Amino acid sequence: MRFSARWEESGEAMNLNAIENVVRWAGGVFAYVALGIVLFGVWKGTRRGAGRSTGRGGKLLRNWWFYFASAVFYFGIAWLGWVPLKWTFSPQARAWVLVIGSLLYFPGMTFVLWGRLALGENYFVSTGFGAQLFADHRLVTTGPYAIVRHPMYAGLITAAVGALLIYATWTTFFFACLSPLLLIRAFREEAVLSAEFGGDWKEYCRRVPAFLPRLKR
Repeated sequence: MRFSARWEESGEAMNLNAIENVVRWAGGVFAYVALGIVLFGVWKGTRRGAGRSTGRGGKLLRNWWFYFASAVFYFGIAWLGWVPLKWTFSPQARAWVLVIGSLLYFPGMTFVLWGRLALGENYFVSTGFGAQLFADHRLVTTGPYAIVRHPMYAGLITAAVGALLIYATWTTFFFACLSPLLLIRAFREEAVLSAEFGGDWKEYCRRVPAFLPRLKR
């Protein structure tokens, strides 16, 4: 009986490990695809005419060394910190952590990608120090932007927490802790959008919440 019970536990652990590997692999592919689409949008944005900007860092967004330094920093942190956290869970708890992480990560990344594609040519990067629009910028209020004003940031914060539960590394812990700083970037973007679109922006803010969808319209 003891041998049978151990055999069953060993089989369950192997199945859970296999499922974890598949989920982590799928999450990595999703992240790289989304990153590629986002970076392509940034590259296209640097080739378009600059419009209204806000903050001291608006001009940084068109300098190649800014993107080089940012890439070195973030990829360096990701590489150095890809060390497992010393979390110990029972198989049942591991399964629940994986389920909850997946329910946060994959919908969050989907929201990020949906928001990026909905912006189309109006997408550009911003920082906590400044944001910049294009000379012919258009206010997008459809797709996920009809649900919340910052779907990409809401998705990234959600996905960061999910990634922490799925991968459980110091890298994901670091990014999950940093994700609330996206609120500062959202503030910068709202300032320049308000200055550019005036009454249309105020009406849009009245109808659509910033990060959390309204359950009742």
